Amino acid sequence: LAAAPQAGAATPAARPGDLLTVRLDQLRPTQPSVGKDQIFYKLGRYASQKDEQAGDFNKRFDDWCETNGQGEAEKVPAGARLADPASFTCAIPLGEETEESLAAMKTVVIGPGGSLYLTDGHHSLTSFWEAPDGGPATTIRLRVQADYSDLGESAFWDEMRARHWVWLRDEHGDPVTTGELPTRLGLSRFHDDPYRSLVYFTRDIGYTAPEDAAEYLEFLWGGWLRERLDLGTYDLDDPASYLQAVRDASELMVAADPDEVIADGRTAAELGRLDEWNDGKKPEKGEFGKLSQPLTAEKPGKLAFALDYRSRTVVPPRCTTTLRGARTGPLVVGSGVTCLDNTRQTGPVVVRAGASLVTLGAELTGAVQAVGARSVYLCGTTVDGPLSVVGSGLRTEGPGCSANSFGGPVQLVANTRG
Repeated sequence: LAAAPQAGAATPAARPGDLLTVRLDQLRPTQPSVGKDQIFYKLGRYASQKDEQAGDFNKRFDDWCETNGQGEAEKVPAGARLADPASFTCAIPLGEETEESLAAMKTVVIGPGGSLYLTDGHHSLTSFWEAPDGGPATTIRLRVQADYSDLGESAFWDEMRARHWVWLRDEHGDPVTTGELPTRLGLSRFHDDPYRSLVYFTRDIGYTAPEDAAEYLEFLWGGWLRERLDLGTYDLDDPASYLQAVRDASELMVAADPDEVIADGRTAAELGRLDEWNDGKKPEKGEFGKLSQPLTAEKPGKLAFALDYRSRTVVPPRCTTTLRGARTGPLVVGSGVTCLDNTRQTGPVVVRAGASLVTLGAELTGAVQAVGARSVYLCGTTVDGPLSVVGSGLRTEGPGCSANSFGGPVQLVANTRG
């Protein structure tokens, strides 16, 4: 088994199956949205002491070891951190990976110019990115699916589409272009697809992922459920109502004819439909029983962790104007709430008194200035220029607000928490 060099040294010699060590901030997503409640579950559990109280290691170390092709965590001393893999030990030593442990790894395609495109693992790696002891510089090994570094952009994306290695639909199921994909990982850069979260929670209740799982399997089920189940009729902030949505969705999956085509020519059977709801177990047993456990339980369910964490996330004001894509020239926010959604803005940005600016995954080249602004939310944003926020409501961090990168002088004076 060949182990490829660090990602910065990736060459056309990389072969399918090679293992590549990368930093999370080197990866480019191949989907526009995630199921944020799945990530909230992970982050809620990572921040909890429940695993340690049960005599186990915190799940984040098991997750990292599994993703790195090394099984479970074996030793986790006090003070161990995801960002420092040398601070803990995995069960399978490097170089002794098994077929099973390799199969659990996430995958990457090397694109034009050596760019690294993540094709599986957006939820896991975003969880590592957002974990307090992780972050953008956290390293992980990925299994190479293909090296297309010698292709031009158009031919590259043609190949990615043909192999179903890119998901070009938004959180509503509508088509997007490759130019609308986020350029980096991080919660703030992705849109939230609640049906993708719903499918995650139905795992082993309505379906189980087959060994030869289709690419983006959960999105395929999610699109099918979107046409049959209106999540607007449930209160997804309420554990009981959310649990009912999971039950209703999983029962629909089980009730589907095994030969029914769900999406992309794949049948329900091919997408892992279970023959019996909850794998034949009573509601208080099996995976549904585990999912139902409250936060106060010895082993809380995934939903409990997710909703508890979500209740603490940073929620920006509702957008009155949304800008996307590339934009050149001055931007003056004079009123309302202007949102920059993965926007590439070149030119100065001015936020006037009483107005609000929300930037999610934006790349800003030029000065950013706000005086007396109602609110300024900067999450997952790169600012290449001076940043000055004075006498305004300001949020630049907190649960659900990805870390920013400020490349110029920063002046933050007399602000309140936005």
